[in-house]
Amino acid sequence: MTDKHISLTKEQINQLEKQDCICADWKDVLVASGFRADHIKNTTFSGKILLGKFDKIITFYGGVKKPAGIYNAYLHNCIIGDNVYISNVTNHIANYVIEDDCIIDHIDLLAVEGHTTFGNGIKAVVINEGGGREIVIFDGLTAQIGYIIALHRHRTKVRARIENLIAEYTEAVKSDIGVVGKGSHLSNCGTIKNVRIGSAAVIGNIKRLENGTIKSCPDDPTEVGAGVVAKDFIIAEGVKISEGSIISDCFIGQATKMTKQFSAENSTCFANCGFHHGEICSIFAGPYTVSHHKSTLLIAGLFSFFNAGSGTNQSNHMYKVGSVHQGIFERGAKITSDGYISYPARIGAFCVVMGRHYAHPDTGDLPFSYLFEENDKTYIVPGINLRTVGTVRDGDKWPKRDERKAPEKSDLIIFDVLSPYTVQKIIKGLDLLLNLQPAQTNTSKEVVCNNLHFNASALHKGIEYYSIAINKFLGDCLIDKLKSSTIKSKTDLQKILQPTNPDATGKWLDIAGLLTPEKYINSLLDDIENDKLPTIGAIAEKLKELHSNYNEYKWQWACDKINNMMKKYANLTDAEKVLKMIEGWTAASSKLTTLILADAEKEFGDIPRIGFGVDGDTKTRDADFDEVRGTYERNSFVKQIKKQQEIADQTAEEWKNKIKFLSA
Repeated sequence: MTDKHISLTKEQINQLEKQDCICADWKDVLVASGFRADHIKNTTFSGKILLGKFDKIITFYGGVKKPAGIYNAYLHNCIIGDNVYISNVTNHIANYVIEDDCIIDHIDLLAVEGHTTFGNGIKAVVINEGGGREIVIFDGLTAQIGYIIALHRHRTKVRARIENLIAEYTEAVKSDIGVVGKGSHLSNCGTIKNVRIGSAAVIGNIKRLENGTIKSCPDDPTEVGAGVVAKDFIIAEGVKISEGSIISDCFIGQATKMTKQFSAENSTCFANCGFHHGEICSIFAGPYTVSHHKSTLLIAGLFSFFNAGSGTNQSNHMYKVGSVHQGIFERGAKITSDGYISYPARIGAFCVVMGRHYAHPDTGDLPFSYLFEENDKTYIVPGINLRTVGTVRDGDKWPKRDERKAPEKSDLIIFDVLSPYTVQKIIKGLDLLLNLQPAQTNTSKEVVCNNLHFNASALHKGIEYYSIAINKFLGDCLIDKLKSSTIKSKTDLQKILQPTNPDATGKWLDIAGLLTPEKYINSLLDDIENDKLPTIGAIAEKLKELHSNYNEYKWQWACDKINNMMKKYANLTDAEKVLKMIEGWTAASSKLTTLILADAEKEFGDIPRIGFGVDGDTKTRDADFDEVRGTYERNSFVKQIKKQQEIADQTAEEWKNKIKFLSA
């Protein structure tokens, strides 16, 4: 858009009037140098108007070419950039800056009335329907800042400080002029009121948008499509919303998809979520929360890396003083088809819930477990999800499915399945199982703890799985540290085994995708409280620092646990202790690989072949199955797991030999 505008010439005014253009006072219309009136037709101007140049041919869908210009429209108090195409505005466009190269074609109304904050400052009542965990949404909200606001309410000064910063920002963006960013395309739209639209956005066939911000950029255009109704919202870059979805009082994070009549109310949904058919109400949807099916409801809970099976439901029906109960679903949790949980409840990391549960399960310290229902009791099989193909696939797929393309990825995500966060819980779970295990395995068929029912055999297997996971994770960390270090002597080996950062060795937290030590989060909150981080940007930068230091913090935590484990080898040298750790890692890795491959092989057994070779015999069935599904031996996932184990075995032998021959 050119900076300098000049008055229309008498000839230009005459031409515009001949082309059925109207203005009460043409002095209120200023144009860019080089402006030509050829492509301004049947348009009414009122208020102050600035017009750019229209000297470009625009190509539309199907190869149709049309000249930039303004046709059949009513503009009031507008700034129109260069080479904009505006056509067939049923009512009017009022109080907007339309930046260069925008297309606005067949819309009803695009207007700002009065001063508006474009959705900034709206409160989303998340996690607890009864209130008390509201997040004030704004166009700079991240999963981590939202988590701190909603989940650290006990730090009242912190929350007040952040909300004051958001209020200051909200006041700063308040305006009576809206913007449609450069290169945006609005077509066949209904009513758009008080909405700020970023560059390169594609808005088509929507019914109504009111009081919101649609962030967008050329690297990651946002699309809002057919039948969408949205009010009081912030939509981030790369979002795709269409097919009759309805949104109110929501923040929708980067690269989230929402389609097929989905309904979202009073919720925050962060990076790479996927919502189709069902509904959410009062939830904090951390990264990769997914609901694909009809009759599926997520309500009043915290979720992340979550998958809701068809018919998933939760309820607050126990309440007496209001809908005040909530659910916590830690990262990687899943609910299978027709699963139900009565709140309050807490489901541990990477747990799978099957059936209907009324006893308010808390499996926070029993991650990677299966929960199933029998005779209205909740039974738990601890640790079994560690040995499944699905868990390994989840860990592989999430980073590959990060569809954010904006220059800055606002949510900070650590994808590791085994991490200090999950392994600390495994360690606590192992202690619990050891205490619950009967002295004689056959003395009791069932153990009950906190309304969770354990079969004796499940206790035994859970202890095995948790022990394998601990050795696997600590061994992985040790090998990674050895690879990244210069080890020429036993002294060098001793040095890397000394923890240097006690702040990283304690409890870890999952801050909506960011895994980091609790002490650093507490320090961050102290800094906010003491006004050492005076802006939202400063808080975001501190969080990014924690994210970038994850691997170092992880090693410090693992190093501390490795030292504790090596104490049982008190009579050995440090080198011999490390060799013992590597042997334990190799055994754990091999055992876990065997379990995962056995689980994968089930997918190629007789039961999965049911329905194949429908018109033939067993031979035909097997041939049909192999053609469609492939064979176990040729399966890419199976090959990948086997290859990883081969590399692990080779690495272990290499380091055993290196350590054995280290100099004094």
